[in-house]
Amino acid sequence: MIQPTPGTPSLLRAINNRAALQALLERGPLTRPEIGALTGLSKPTASQLLIRLQEAGLVVLDGIREGLPGRTAEVYRLNPAAAHVAALDVTHAGIDVKVADITGAVTGEHHLPGPGRSDDDALERVRAALEGANAPAALRRVVIGVQGTINPGTGKMAYATSKDMPGWHIPDLVRTLGGGLGVPVSVENDVNLVAQAEQAHGVGRGHSDFVLLWADEGLGAALVLGGRLHRGATGGAGEVGYMPTPGAPTARDTGRYANHGYQALTGGPAVLKILRSYGVRGTTPAQAVLNAVLTSASTGRRADDARAGLRDIASRLAVGLAAIISVVDPEIIVLTGGTLLSGGDTLRELVEHELHALTIPRPPVMLSTVEGNPVLAGALDLALATARDEVFGSTVPS
Repeated sequence: MIQPTPGTPSLLRAINNRAALQALLERGPLTRPEIGALTGLSKPTASQLLIRLQEAGLVVLDGIREGLPGRTAEVYRLNPAAAHVAALDVTHAGIDVKVADITGAVTGEHHLPGPGRSDDDALERVRAALEGANAPAALRRVVIGVQGTINPGTGKMAYATSKDMPGWHIPDLVRTLGGGLGVPVSVENDVNLVAQAEQAHGVGRGHSDFVLLWADEGLGAALVLGGRLHRGATGGAGEVGYMPTPGAPTARDTGRYANHGYQALTGGPAVLKILRSYGVRGTTPAQAVLNAVLTSASTGRRADDARAGLRDIASRLAVGLAAIISVVDPEIIVLTGGTLLSGGDTLRELVEHELHALTIPRPPVMLSTVEGNPVLAGALDLALATARDEVFGSTVPS
């Protein structure tokens, strides 16, 4: 293929094609005059463009719109069949899948239950999950969220044991999955994908520097710096559960992947233990925190104890966040995950108060506003962005 050079007709056509496709994506079905007005193209140029895009299978006719008496206009829309993508969230409970067409419309969903076994084949489980969602054979991109990271230097999973992710500790995981599925595959840390969703749809929107903290059974963070997700040299940026923290045992004391650092101080088991000591119980960290919030809203000794328990948790969370802020200096802190969302504004305010008592920068602490499964939302956003970039850029004439 001959690459276009600046100023050539082929490059200008490619720029116009992309502008028209983006307009159709953002505005929905449009007439030729509307496309011309949005892209600044003349009527003849807009007509030629639509012919090219129809021939490429990227645009389809979507009926006729009647205007003034005796006048009609053909309406065009982005062809949903131009590309499909899939997003997967792999957890102990199973694999959740969403399949969407290039417009972002979800065309299939599925839950493949079970954590799997150590002898399970990751490729076969992914393939079964995609089949359950009726994914088309010719997917453009698959993005998988996992409770760990992929070291780009080794291609192996890190920050997750075989017990955490049975069947996923195989050599060159991404290439193995992509080759087996016949589709480009990306494997991303789940909390990083949550930050991707927060940046696109939540309180992170419009902020070029923010830190997202996820707290539930485990802890994780994501760093968005200069508008881009920061993964680190080995993919381990944000694995704050292992961060040495005052008052917690270290890796030297317990072992590299044992319960130490920030996780030992504020992870799920620690939260349950802390609140139990204040007389608040729950079957999960999220439930215990919610019980504490509800109890704290009343009066009496139990309410005082519940408030003290929440302050204890908030102060522990603030210690780790303060260390991150001193290095990153973000615009905002976003709290998410079962433990933090269950605490609602009550826990958020306590964390912000404790944090600002420790730091010179005082970024606002905010709760996530992304609804549904944020890992799937982020994975779908990433898959669609990549696919659209490829498809919208594929109209350059050879």
